[in-house]
Amino acid sequence: VFYVALPFGMVSPGSAVLFSGKLVMLLLLYIKEDAATVRQPIYGLLLGNALMIGLVLVLRLHELAALPNGRRPDIGFIDQMGWLMVWGTTLLFLDAILIILLYEKLGRYLRKALFSRILISVACVLTFDQTGFFTALHFVTGAPIAVFFGGWFAKMGAALAYSIMLVAYIRWFEARQIPAPRGLSDIFDTLTYRERYEALVEHVGRDGLTGLLHRGRFDSDGEAAVAASLRTAKPLSLLVIDVDHFKSINDRFGHAEGDKVLKSVAALLGEIVGPEDQVFRIGGEEFAILCSRSHSVARLLGESIRHAVKASANTSRFDITVSAGISTVSETTRCLADVFALADQRLYKAKSTGRDRVVGEPGGHEADSLTAWTRSGRGIGA
Repeated sequence: VFYVALPFGMVSPGSAVLFSGKLVMLLLLYIKEDAATVRQPIYGLLLGNALMIGLVLVLRLHELAALPNGRRPDIGFIDQMGWLMVWGTTLLFLDAILIILLYEKLGRYLRKALFSRILISVACVLTFDQTGFFTALHFVTGAPIAVFFGGWFAKMGAALAYSIMLVAYIRWFEARQIPAPRGLSDIFDTLTYRERYEALVEHVGRDGLTGLLHRGRFDSDGEAAVAASLRTAKPLSLLVIDVDHFKSINDRFGHAEGDKVLKSVAALLGEIVGPEDQVFRIGGEEFAILCSRSHSVARLLGESIRHAVKASANTSRFDITVSAGISTVSETTRCLADVFALADQRLYKAKSTGRDRVVGEPGGHEADSLTAWTRSGRGIGA
């Protein structure tokens, strides 16, 4: 540690200027972003310090070689610096957390006094850091008390200067309303807020068993898709798919086996449909697919699904088949309810005429669309 003598005591420029600025930078990042963002530089600093400690440890384990002039490395100094680096890294982590907690705590009382709130937070944490680090420094190196007071005065000056700069930056360069203060427990919750929020968004509207979109999303997304189809004149087809004899599977093999069937069918649907298509679980063993395809291409999609499900049953203890009904937005089906009702009627027809089949408009020109379907790379197994 390098020190210079000043009128008010001995000061370490690196600690007073660089370390103080580092903490204020972390506080600024928290104020402008959130705790989840500020974690990244904290982790980076800790990792950098850990690498330096590891390097010192590696050097310490090597055999010492005399220098050409007969001098030898001061291994005692390396030992001292190693222990101080470990303690300093621990303090850095505590300081980074404390400055955020204290800033939020003071927000309850100094909501409109941003400068005072920042200054008190920085000054208190730097005082804590100076006390903690000097204690270790005194026991390891025998540093005099002048080092403590000199460093403390320098850090208080740095706290004042950095607080002024931070407030000026926020007020004039990044002007926006300062967030309302939060409870201390909320800060720790915020440390993982972004990850939890993204996970929540990912799972909202999804079926818990299969991971597919559920019936509520089908109603909302389906209405929007039908409206967009009518507005843009682009085709939109609906496939309603039902697992055949599912009740008997549950009765004979148990609900756990039935759940496996639903998961496997859902996985197949996700693999076969295109990236722009939406797959829903709308009932117990009933699924729906919204696809921006003509009726004939949608019917080929249904056949692809039917064959894929049937082929997957080769590895199962029992046969698995599906039936499907298909309808397409048209002049007579101008809302989701009409499109679904027609697809459901055709599904019922598929069930009543033997199951394991796909029913759409009579006389559909599937062969005409087979070439387009194959060229798009979305046939069976795609």
